[in-house]
Amino acid sequence: MEWERAKSFLLLFFILLNLTLGFLIINERRRYTVTPEREQAIMTIMAENNITMDTRIIRRFPPMRELIVSGFYYDVDELLDIFFDTPANVMRSYFPHGQDFFYEDAELEIFHGFVSYNNLYGHGGAAEYMVELNRTRAEELTNAFVQAYFPDFRLDDVFESGSRIRLSYRQVYRGYIIHTNFIEFTVTEMGIVRVDMQFSQVLEFGHEGPIAAPDEALLTFVRRVRDIALVSPIVITHMDLVYFQVEESFDPDASNRAVPFYRIFIDGGGIDSDPFLINAITNEVLN
Repeated sequence: MEWERAKSFLLLFFILLNLTLGFLIINERRRYTVTPEREQAIMTIMAENNITMDTRIIRRFPPMRELIVSGFYYDVDELLDIFFDTPANVMRSYFPHGQDFFYEDAELEIFHGFVSYNNLYGHGGAAEYMVELNRTRAEELTNAFVQAYFPDFRLDDVFESGSRIRLSYRQVYRGYIIHTNFIEFTVTEMGIVRVDMQFSQVLEFGHEGPIAAPDEALLTFVRRVRDIALVSPIVITHMDLVYFQVEESFDPDASNRAVPFYRIFIDGGGIDSDPFLINAITNEVLN
């Protein structure tokens, strides 16, 4: 009899505990969720300033951890193997603040953590199926390159300009884009004629802290571009949360921070295609 009462008491205790935990979880989610009222308020403010949003606003903004990353550093031999058929024949020229590598008409330069490769004839020779340049074929070419050498990078942005297509890939770490770890390709009818890249190695997650709400970041954006938008309408085409390395170092043993940033992509206003970057910790526009 006593055991039956004890079991009933324990069952009731666990039911109440689960209800309490459920209430706390729901309350915590509401704390870091943009309410419909707040969403409507920022939409009204944007409309008053000739700014519209052709995408969904980010609704959730729970605390996020920093990323700890290394300094910019590359395995030179590995890069030579990637870009040259016969690395042993590459002519090398050294400069005080960087290194240049030349091979016939191709050039690979590493300078202050930035890697640049140029080949007017196309990487690996001219691609026959690129005689007629289009985005689909350009993506096929760059996707094959990335999958072969940098499989944790994914296509992030494409910009077409006349006879050239620029495709930007960025590293994805546990579902998050690292904006400052990028590989950018320039493709023409000859194939891949230029590759620019810069990246650090991700070491671990760091300190966790609160971030600004998405509507607060949008308000910061409105304040920055309102004068431009009143002259020429601006449309927000995409908004997301990424990591951005705020400290730079060329020491491979260094530990630097990458923190959450909001990216806001726009169309109009006479502004170039690069996204606006807003520090999600300080709610300040980068530059």
